Amino acid sequence: MSSLLKVENLSKSFPLQRGLLKRTLAFVRAVDGVSFEIKEGETLGLVGESGCGKSTLGRLILRLIEPTDGRIIFMGKEVLELSPRAQQILRRDIQIVFQDPFDSLNPKMKVGDIIAEPLIVNRLVGKFEIAKRVGQLLDAVGLQPEQANRYPHQFSGGQRQRVGIARALALNPKLVILDEPVSSLDLSIGAQILNLLMELQERFGLSYLLIAHNLSVIEHMSDRVMVMYLGKIVEVAKSSDLYREPLHPYTQALLSAAPSFDRGENEKRVFLEGELPSLLAPPTGCKFHTRCPYLEEKCERLEPKLEERRKDHWVACHLVPLFARD
Repeated sequence: MSSLLKVENLSKSFPLQRGLLKRTLAFVRAVDGVSFEIKEGETLGLVGESGCGKSTLGRLILRLIEPTDGRIIFMGKEVLELSPRAQQILRRDIQIVFQDPFDSLNPKMKVGDIIAEPLIVNRLVGKFEIAKRVGQLLDAVGLQPEQANRYPHQFSGGQRQRVGIARALALNPKLVILDEPVSSLDLSIGAQILNLLMELQERFGLSYLLIAHNLSVIEHMSDRVMVMYLGKIVEVAKSSDLYREPLHPYTQALLSAAPSFDRGENEKRVFLEGELPSLLAPPTGCKFHTRCPYLEEKCERLEPKLEERRKDHWVACHLVPLFARD
């Protein structure tokens, strides 16, 4: 599979300002030197605790937020160097499904108009073809075309999320960012939405960046998984490898804390103690060292690099032994 999206050393710092003159007192580094790629037809999962920078990273890729530093290369094009017109065209190929389907839909617009809006703005469909296209999109996400005349409040939460997915698919994107797409839904409804997303991926050849804090959701959908902590990627691996043998202590703690019916009585648990440190004053060295059960002196001084410790398994930790490569 060829690379669809490549992100290199992407960073975002937000100024902390106070007073009438908006004096900048400090900077909050929400995303700190992140690099990864997404291949065509792939689902890359991004997992981590709330406040680690997952959603910010997704919005940086869309340029809903402007990055402080780094590169975003989509289909071979430098996104940050594009003209406003070229950027508008490129945005057709990258869409997003938001976490809360109610807040992301205009309550004053009918569902058909919400889905038709990107088609009209981008002038991709003739005036007399819009209704047909809206009906096709509603059908694709499991809704009835006649429901186009209803308002968002007349739908259930799961149905509203289906509307959000239909809107994201309206422009035939190549990459869809799924920002906690089922976190506000009941378990059974969320499972239906996940299965729908997988069906749509196969049908339309989509690539996904799946952002979630639910490890079961990530495991169910992802080909590869990235683990994020305080704005940095600490582990990247194939989904099967990461869930079978996580190498970073943070990943081990996340998996250990997740509910499981398969865990044996004698299986060792890894407990994650303490709160997530403040981004205003992040720890020196390894950012995880204040909560790590295997802390050594060098962890407090030296920041570990993300290195390949197994085949296609990358970890940022001083304490994981280097794998003897062939």
